[in-house]
Amino acid sequence: MDQIHFDKMSGSGNDFIIIDNRGKIVPETDIQGFVARICRRKMAVGADGVILVEDTDTADFKWRFFNSDGSVAEMCGNGARCVSRFAFDHGIAGATMTFETLAGVVRAQISDRRVTVSMPDPTALHLDENIDTDRGTMIVHSVNTGVPHVVIETPALENVDVVALGREIRHHPRFLPSGTNVNFMSPILDNGVAIRTYERGVEDETLACGTGAVAAAIICAAKDRTVSPVELITRSGERLVVSFHREGSCFTQIYLEGDARIIYKGILWPEAWELD
Repeated sequence: MDQIHFDKMSGSGNDFIIIDNRGKIVPETDIQGFVARICRRKMAVGADGVILVEDTDTADFKWRFFNSDGSVAEMCGNGARCVSRFAFDHGIAGATMTFETLAGVVRAQISDRRVTVSMPDPTALHLDENIDTDRGTMIVHSVNTGVPHVVIETPALENVDVVALGREIRHHPRFLPSGTNVNFMSPILDNGVAIRTYERGVEDETLACGTGAVAAAIICAAKDRTVSPVELITRSGERLVVSFHREGSCFTQIYLEGDARIIYKGILWPEAWELD
């Protein structure tokens, strides 16, 4: 197998390996294993996910998005911003573009390192549900923003055991069979929200989550805590902006804005993904 060129990119601390796969250079025989092995930190490149850019007749390009464990995800807001800048920098698309995802066609606009992407209209919005956990009964909210999310309000965000509690709720019977991402948020002054996220597929806390940021913004607005646009402070300290149109409990025209930065460009050698 030949070496594979890639870009390592970060969207507000969410990091991705992005590969131009229009020439079908990525091995397909064990794509899940390939992704999981190159996402291993210290043993390979390390990343929260892998994005393959491929050809399509319905948009400028299409992506295939994989979590770090090799599972497929329908949507990723931070990944969407990163792949948009990748496509622009590599001459695959212009500053205004569309690309195909499992969650539908995404529109993107590049402005230097800031990228704005359209997001799917949220579905399955549920407020103030009680679920039983090892720590007692908890009040949670949930919404699907391209992928399923639970949102939990807390006054002490720094004291939350995001990994342990996030993992328990991610596998909670209420959210089977697919499981859910889990966000912990604290509304702050000036129409803002601080957020931490446990991501399904990464199975750990990540420094940012775009679909989680959208979920938290929608939940806060649905509870009349915020109005569009909502600024979200991620675990990395970077800020995401979510804007939307609201009519009652219906949210449309969802947009996510944030940074998308190139960390480095490199070449994957076969020993990064081949089994010993």
